[in-house]
Amino acid sequence: MVRVGLVGIGFMGVTHYKSWAEVEGAAITAICETVEKRLSGDWTDIKGNFGDSGGRQDLSHLKRYNNLPALLADPDIDLIDCCLPTKFHADAVCQMLAAGKNVICEKPIALTSADGTRMLAAQRESGTHLMIAHVLRVWPEWLWLKEAVAGGEYGKLLGLNIKRVISEPDWSTMLADPAANGGPLVDLHIHDVNFVLHLLGKPAEVYASGIDMGTWVKYVAATFRYPDGPTVSVQGGMASTAGRPFMHHYEAYFEGATVCFGEASEPAGIDPAQRQSCGQALTVYRPDGTASFPLVDHPAAFVAELSHAAQCVASGTPSQVLDAQAAWDSLRLVELEAESVRTGRVLPVNW
Repeated sequence: MVRVGLVGIGFMGVTHYKSWAEVEGAAITAICETVEKRLSGDWTDIKGNFGDSGGRQDLSHLKRYNNLPALLADPDIDLIDCCLPTKFHADAVCQMLAAGKNVICEKPIALTSADGTRMLAAQRESGTHLMIAHVLRVWPEWLWLKEAVAGGEYGKLLGLNIKRVISEPDWSTMLADPAANGGPLVDLHIHDVNFVLHLLGKPAEVYASGIDMGTWVKYVAATFRYPDGPTVSVQGGMASTAGRPFMHHYEAYFEGATVCFGEASEPAGIDPAQRQSCGQALTVYRPDGTASFPLVDHPAAFVAELSHAAQCVASGTPSQVLDAQAAWDSLRLVELEAESVRTGRVLPVNW
């Protein structure tokens, strides 16, 4: 049994807490949180952009710590699940690794690639696992696309367009604070950048335009150049209005098919009589004009992600899916996108 210490009870902490209950071979044994109300199990004020509130939880069976050093001193923790705000990732994770703990940390790896470099160095020195929870790599429709490209059933991938856009959140002041989370490129758009790297590897060059707010970029439209690969465009940011609070979408252009997937949330309180479909099921359009709708029956994404992390710890096998170096690469590529927005230059990807 992999014994898990969960650090940070916010929106993602709640999401992970509920998901761990469905992971075989692992269980949360300790929680670390500085807010006493949350440490008591009152999570009613925690909300996010999907799912319900945190509700009230019975934590009486768990060890509960109000500071990180106390949790790090607990010898009965095999894996720490770090769900702290991004601005705390680097310092906290370096402490966890120095204490000899295996770590899965919510994405992104850090606020800056320099901070991420510190974390990678700490992992190498500790010899323990550091995994970054880029859940899109196991999200059913994106995992299906990864398998479709690898399997070759539809021929060569010629082009790919991905989009992920939100409105400014009214449920989290920290999410809208670039100093806390790096802004929407680092916190949101990085999902798709990380997936493109997982799908195709590093591009040779990147060019981006966008909405520059001075110290952060609000929206970006980026092109990744693969000399011998598909044309790839990735758009993302916080540019939508409240009437369309969230959407993610991709279209993949194969030699023998066009594959589409899209999902968007509806504003609360919409009249059911006026409701229209805000999403598109995974759809494969063939050259003869027919369409099919593949069934995706993979496990729930967060459960699959955490199960994978637990299995890596149990087996002593480094993760090739939640790879920390790939998470660093994603963050560095996002930084290049922001630089391209500000300079108007095509930038080489040469690390």
